[in-house]
Amino acid sequence: MNLPNSITLTRILSIPLLIWVLSSSRFAGLHGERELLASALFIAASITDGIDGYIARRRGQVTTMGILLDPLADKMLIAAAFITLVQFNPSLVPAWIAVVIIGREFLVSGLRGIAASEGFTIEASDLGKFKMVVQIVSVVAVILDHHWLEWPVYKTYFFPVHWIAFTAILFMVAVSLISAADYFLAFWSRIDRQVEKRRRRSFVLSRRKKRNVATI
Repeated sequence: MNLPNSITLTRILSIPLLIWVLSSSRFAGLHGERELLASALFIAASITDGIDGYIARRRGQVTTMGILLDPLADKMLIAAAFITLVQFNPSLVPAWIAVVIIGREFLVSGLRGIAASEGFTIEASDLGKFKMVVQIVSVVAVILDHHWLEWPVYKTYFFPVHWIAFTAILFMVAVSLISAADYFLAFWSRIDRQVEKRRRRSFVLSRRKKRNVATI
């Protein structure tokens, strides 16, 4: 197993650890130790998403296993985070938000699977990459909001954690739905072209058969 795949596996292995930290009262403290630990763990796991891909391309170590594991690890991390946050901070992450986010991931995975079976790929769009950044910000903000509504910065200055978390969640839902529609339109356009090519091919073949029959 090469280095990029090992990094991807560490992202997968960090998922049960993240769930444990958020779900267990063992890490709860007066100074937000659990929230800080969970945030640091989620950020570190999210950063590995860019690191493994960069190393794989840089070293020429892009493998079939890596192509399969990398998006799977991303979706598992996001799904686990939002499912846990439904219990951890339900005021900001009600169940319907988790359903929308996870449903979007299943939809994109399904479209990519169908596209692969049809012989073409749907590349990750800039909107999809931006969605991932928004998800990271929103998850971290919601985790911190569990302990701090405002984060004291300097004397009378406060960092509005709650409003950032609230805004980030709504913005993330909007971006997720828009990016899902973007992927669907890209898929529909490509699959429509594939169907049109097949029709033309079958039409040409049928005409050739008729000509051959006529000459016989």
